[in-house]
Amino acid sequence: MNFSRASVTSSVAAAVIVSCLGANAQSENTPASIQQKLESQYALTKSTADRTDIVTAGTVLVLEKDNLLMYTITTRAPASNTYKNGRISNFSITKCPPFVPCESVGIHNVDSRKFVAGEKFWVTKIDVHDDGVVFDLLSDPISDVRYYSTLKFPFPKGSPPPADTVMSTVAQVLKVQPAEDSGSSGGDSQAPAAPPTQTAQAGSPPAEQAPQQVEHAPMAPIAPPPPPADAPPPAPKTIAVGQTKEQVIAVFGQPTKIIKLGGKEIDVYPDMKVTFVSNKVTDVQ
Repeated sequence: MNFSRASVTSSVAAAVIVSCLGANAQSENTPASIQQKLESQYALTKSTADRTDIVTAGTVLVLEKDNLLMYTITTRAPASNTYKNGRISNFSITKCPPFVPCESVGIHNVDSRKFVAGEKFWVTKIDVHDDGVVFDLLSDPISDVRYYSTLKFPFPKGSPPPADTVMSTVAQVLKVQPAEDSGSSGGDSQAPAAPPTQTAQAGSPPAEQAPQQVEHAPMAPIAPPPPPADAPPPAPKTIAVGQTKEQVIAVFGQPTKIIKLGGKEIDVYPDMKVTFVSNKVTDVQ
């Protein structure tokens, strides 16, 4: 009788352990747990309501696959992309449906761009559904134009796999750019611009023309040299969109402050602010 009771107790305990393990494994496959893990890896970026600027910078993403389609932010809906079987596929809405006015579906000003591996952008939203994960992506200004799109990672058989499997699949396409070393900024490694060469002071004759005294007889005073010809005014300093940071430093010298926001850098001078994207001037204020 005692042996039978012990067997029943052991069986119940084993069933409880197996049930707990199964429940724990199942909890890691829920959309909420997957989304929590994704957002801890890919910090979200907050943009303005019209997506024209970044309010709070998050993780900078580096694209690992070609063929990511994006539309300009003036388009009513973002471009739609799907990653499956190692490739990114997309659907373009550059043509209006039959008998449907283009303006009614926001296609009248569709301007698209294909992004390729190595290009960078932000993630503004991550949604985990029962059938897949959707990333909302936003680019930095390219020729003063921002682009946006969605990228979906569908789940096999329409059910969420383990969170680690989802993370591994996303990492095939989106890589987190490592934080740059604070001591590796371009301004730190660049030697300060040399000051302009100082010309000789006006009115001071060369050393060999200095009056010399003769012991046996005084010399007549030497007439002062003629005043120097008026030098032409120096050319004004100029800056233009598309110049590299090295070109700007060569003309204006080192900035007083450098602000880095992901793929964007703002160099502050006493009388202006210069915005660089991919080491090129995109805006001057």
